[in-house]
Amino acid sequence: MTDKLADYYHEILLTIGENPQREGLVKTPKRAAKAIQYLTNGYQQSLEEIVNGALFEAKTDEMVIIRDIEFYSLCEHHLLPFTGKCQIGYLPDKKILGVSKFARIVDMFSRRLQIQENMTQQIAEAILEATQAKGVGVSVAARHMCMMMRGVEKQSSSMITSVMLGKFRSNLSTRQEFMQYIT
Repeated sequence: MTDKLADYYHEILLTIGENPQREGLVKTPKRAAKAIQYLTNGYQQSLEEIVNGALFEAKTDEMVIIRDIEFYSLCEHHLLPFTGKCQIGYLPDKKILGVSKFARIVDMFSRRLQIQENMTQQIAEAILEATQAKGVGVSVAARHMCMMMRGVEKQSSSMITSVMLGKFRSNLSTRQEFMQYIT
């Protein structure tokens, strides 16, 4: 697949008027092919593979918060990066998930062609599925290069999305507690 992608990048360079044989560009098609494969490796991952049995018995039923999980993704509309941080909260129901798994779940969905709204929903649903928690809250704040580098060119803009499931959706005080912890 790398060679096929490299051929496409070679054609892109020709199409925009560049010389792919120029010293600085000779290896660019292969590098770009490897980069896009890495940036989209979330398609080759599954929730089961990521969780990998890292669910543990726990007596706690209090809110657990994982903050400031950095991510990088590619906008499905322009193939330009958007980057930011994800905040996750959940109410365990006799099981907790290993903390690193939350970052891996974020990475799995961010390393696909995405829009932020869908990514936030996918992360929340995956955590609910993996943990069978009483509730899950996810908030994502990101800056989008498609707004900064082209189009309206707004350098200071950012976007915040959130998804609340279970008690985070049905119980206002749970939602407020989560929002208090992440701001």
